[in-house]
Amino acid sequence: MFHAVSFALLDSLNVLLIGVIVALGIMLPRTGPYRKVATLLVAGDWLGVFLLALLTMALFDGLGDVVEQALESPFFGILLIGAGLLSLLLALRGSGDGDEKMIAKIIGPLQTPSYKTVLMGLGLGIVQSLTSVPFFAGLAVLSAGDYNVWIRYAGMVIYASLALSLPAISAVFIGMVRAYPYSPMGRAFEALRTRRDLMVKLASYVVAVALILFGVFSLL
Repeated sequence: MFHAVSFALLDSLNVLLIGVIVALGIMLPRTGPYRKVATLLVAGDWLGVFLLALLTMALFDGLGDVVEQALESPFFGILLIGAGLLSLLLALRGSGDGDEKMIAKIIGPLQTPSYKTVLMGLGLGIVQSLTSVPFFAGLAVLSAGDYNVWIRYAGMVIYASLALSLPAISAVFIGMVRAYPYSPMGRAFEALRTRRDLMVKLASYVVAVALILFGVFSLL
C-alpha cells in the first residue's frame, strides 16, 4: 500500500495542470471568477484520473497473474529505472517552451466557469495519467496486492485524490495569494513565478530520482 501511495503522490507533480492554475491566477482579474474556474478545472481533472484509474484497475485485474509476475520480475524495476533516466534526460534538455505553448492554448476556454472548464480538466486528467509511469505503477501494485475487490475499487477515490493533491493545494495557495497579494504568501508566489523554469526542472528531477530509486529497490 505504501508503494501505491508513493506512486500516486509522485503523479501529483502535474506540472501542466499546476502551470494552468498559476496562469489563471495571474491572468484573471482580481474580481474574476478564479475560484469557480479553478474548482471546476481540478474537479474535472480528478474525474479524468478517477475514471482512467477504474478502467486501468479493471484491465490489470483481468490480466491477473501477468501483473503479479511482472511486478516480481526484474522487468518492473528496469522499467522504473528506464523511465526515471528518460525523465532525467528530458529535464536536463528541456527548456519549458513546450509547456508554455500548451498552457497558452488551454487558458483560452477557461476565462469563465462552464461545462467546458470541467471537460478541459477531464481531458487534462486523462492525458496526464496516460503519460505518467507512476500512475500505472501504483495501480499495478494495488491490483497485485492482497486486497479484496471492494477495497481496490473504492480505493480509486483516494488514489485519484492523492494524485490531485498538489494541484489542489496549488489552487488554494493561488486563491489566497490573489486575496492577499502583499502578504508573505504573495511575495513567496512572486519569487516562485519568476523562477518557473527552475521549479519545473526540480519537479521533474524529483519524479526522475524517485522512479530510479523505486526501480533499484525493487531489484534488490
